[in-house]
Amino acid sequence: MKIVCPHCSKAYRLQKERLPKKRHFAIPCPNCKEPISVDLNFLDGEGSIEAASVSSKGEEVTGEALKALILKSIRDLPPMPQTILKAQEIMRDANYSFEALSKVLETDQALAAKVLKMANSPFYGLMGKVSSLQHASVVLGQKTLEELITMAGASDLLGGRLEGYELDSGDLWVHSMGVAFASKLIAIRKQPALENDAFAAGLIHDAGKLALDPYILERKQAFKAVTEDSGESFTVAEKRILGFDHAELALELCKHWNVPEPLRIAIGCHHNPESSDGNILAYIVHLADAVAMMSGMGAGLDGMQYSLSEQALDTLGFTEDEINEIMAEAVQSVQGLTEETQ
Repeated sequence: MKIVCPHCSKAYRLQKERLPKKRHFAIPCPNCKEPISVDLNFLDGEGSIEAASVSSKGEEVTGEALKALILKSIRDLPPMPQTILKAQEIMRDANYSFEALSKVLETDQALAAKVLKMANSPFYGLMGKVSSLQHASVVLGQKTLEELITMAGASDLLGGRLEGYELDSGDLWVHSMGVAFASKLIAIRKQPALENDAFAAGLIHDAGKLALDPYILERKQAFKAVTEDSGESFTVAEKRILGFDHAELALELCKHWNVPEPLRIAIGCHHNPESSDGNILAYIVHLADAVAMMSGMGAGLDGMQYSLSEQALDTLGFTEDEINEIMAEAVQSVQGLTEETQ
């Protein structure tokens, strides 16, 4: 593998088998002794490093330049399974046939097995009784089946450890499920037609963290200085240090994954729903995110100084008692599902 030092332009070849296991690391340049930031996500087809997050002047790349570098690494992220997107497209048609859905699910047997495992959990009251996906569609109904397909498909994507955000393996998955269930509960109360879209948007709202995590880790001290010394929220720190936040990056990822526009706008604006041009899903996911944070579900560093929009509360019109009810139901749903399917 070939790398080029951004400080002295000296080129080196490294043996892949001797590289650290991490995708993102730094090594000293043998010539100028300056650190070379190596990100294996930027490998081109010939095994060379296309870019690093350190410029030729030794300065950390930020803003649109950094976003462009990160987006080049999308191909190395766990993809949003196309099975989910195709299944959701089919199920948005109220007159869809199960035969059409089953043909899509049959192309991903691992996903189908996860759907059946979740369907057979005591959480849905059918432990050991669901023998096939067709049976699941009959006894659980269309909405619950779509919910299961979405969760099963996103579990691998969101299940890993994020060192930069100080999230252990499974933390982001738990938080994402908490936001998904809270989004669903909010939608049922205020916009029932958005129930499934709210669940899906809530589930993948933090996908931007997957790509941003190594850059957060690389700048950990700068983030701690902003959040601990200044008391700012972690999202504000992202924008101040990187030039954009994880929600903005998630919007770009959703475009890559062909997520429908209303959902990706909601995801991109979930920390600032006022910027969504009236997208009610953005307000729903924002409030659901706050509910999950307040309940302690997989918050990590991102839960520090979380800022809840007053306009979101006014727009959705919830009382404190209603929010507490949603919080309790969301926690119960996540606990019931994760305890029985791990």
